[in-house]
Amino acid sequence: MSTFFLILALFGTASSSVYLVLVVVAALRYVREPRQEKLSAYKPISLLKPIHSDEPQLYENLLSHFQQSYPADYELIFCARHFSDPAFRTVDRLIAEFPNRTVRKIACGEPLWVNPRTFSVDRMIDVARFESLVITDSDVRVEEDFLEKLTSELDQNGVGLVTCLYRGVPSGGLWSFLEAVGMSVEMSSGVLVANMLEGMKFALGPCMVLHKSCIAAIGGLEDIASYYADDFVLGNRVANAGFNVFLSKTIVNHVVTNTNFARSLKHQLGWMRSTRYSRPKGHFGTLLTFSTPFAILGFCVEMFRNNWHAAIVFLLIGFLNRIIQSIMVGWMVVRDRNSLWFAWVYPLRDLMGFLFWAASYCSSKVGYRGETYVLYDEGRIKKYVG
Repeated sequence: MSTFFLILALFGTASSSVYLVLVVVAALRYVREPRQEKLSAYKPISLLKPIHSDEPQLYENLLSHFQQSYPADYELIFCARHFSDPAFRTVDRLIAEFPNRTVRKIACGEPLWVNPRTFSVDRMIDVARFESLVITDSDVRVEEDFLEKLTSELDQNGVGLVTCLYRGVPSGGLWSFLEAVGMSVEMSSGVLVANMLEGMKFALGPCMVLHKSCIAAIGGLEDIASYYADDFVLGNRVANAGFNVFLSKTIVNHVVTNTNFARSLKHQLGWMRSTRYSRPKGHFGTLLTFSTPFAILGFCVEMFRNNWHAAIVFLLIGFLNRIIQSIMVGWMVVRDRNSLWFAWVYPLRDLMGFLFWAASYCSSKVGYRGETYVLYDEGRIKKYVG
């Protein structure tokens, strides 16, 4: 039996090392690609922001969208289910601070589609004045030239949708920190490798930029609203319709609002389970990208065999693998300081990622903003009735 586990540890160490090589090559490819030059003339833009409740750092996140240096006209549209939502108090505060900004608030009511986020986005598109749309989540914070850069990338020939990598920003506590590091490193690594090997066939929900005509070309958003990973499906539909999905050179900040273990666990399990249903083969193959669990397995086997030198080698290879990944992606690509200074912590996050992966096969339930859903065919969802 020990021989079997040793072979498994060796195989996993080899596969995760190959994955690290792919990650490093993809990261270098990404940072070396030239950024698109800024346009000489800019089109007006509608910036859509679905909001819900008074999240941590909400004011700072929304403020960054009011402070854009965009040279053309842009409007901000905020949507919650009801005007009594506490997030509108933050919006009103910013409206008072920026009286010259064009801002509209709408209440979409209780969602008529199963995915409430997609429903609110669709309602905002209906009232948007402009053809070009920027959709960002309420927990996203951006730089002042954010709109300028993304508009330049959307203006390339054949591009139907632009999406962004993001760095995780903890809002307080160990669990928020670990989830944020996972966003910066684990999530970004997977996106970079996928982009290198097959091109972007999906979008990332925190930031998406596209035209109304592109949404019309894929038949609208109603069917997409039956999926939990609506961002993934939207990008996939755009790619299948013959448009290019472009991975922006702009990195946005994604604030992690889950500050306790239970909420962080629920959120990360939800996305793992969603991936299991959306991309079952790819999700299963993710097992071979983790390094720390195989390093620990190899250490335990060799320790049992009284081969301490080999046991330590297993640990060193596994831990160095993840430290290099944290620095190359978390720091070099998305410029997350935590991924640089706390790279030695990332092996722990890698082990947590493996545990989330394993747990994703234990249930089909996912949560979103206080509601529970059940995943089924290809990542579609339905309300859970307990």
